[in-house]
Amino acid sequence: MKISTKGRYGLTIMMELAMKFGEGPISLKSIAEKNSLSEHYLEQLIAPLRNAGYVKSIRGAYGGYVLSKEPAEITTGDIIRVLEGPISPVDFTEEDDPAKRNLWLRIRDSIANVMDSTTLEHLINYSEEQDKDNSDSYMFYI
Repeated sequence: MKISTKGRYGLTIMMELAMKFGEGPISLKSIAEKNSLSEHYLEQLIAPLRNAGYVKSIRGAYGGYVLSKEPAEITTGDIIRVLEGPISPVDFTEEDDPAKRNLWLRIRDSIANVMDSTTLEHLINYSEEQDKDNSDSYMFYI
């Protein structure tokens, strides 16, 4: 499964809003400038996120956008599904072979599990030190 710029930039918007959660609205212009992205493109991405109830728009001179829920309540799976559609590595409904169909389902479920257990709060509090600590617990066999 490959996440397009819609999903990646949408996640960037949501992370920026999560980092400033409780501090008031943030303009898309400031997010675009900080991340060297097109403001026009971000405007197209914020609409489905607003329609899904994850962000609210604040009008006025000092307006912008805010998260409508706490960062711990919004998962990356929520965001990616809104912007990209269902999470699926292949269209496994056309698969005749039960073994391969099962493989595609397991891959889909694993991806969904990671995305649904990773919140915006996890992302904004991420540290490479935590990652190093967690990577020691993995064992790889060749």
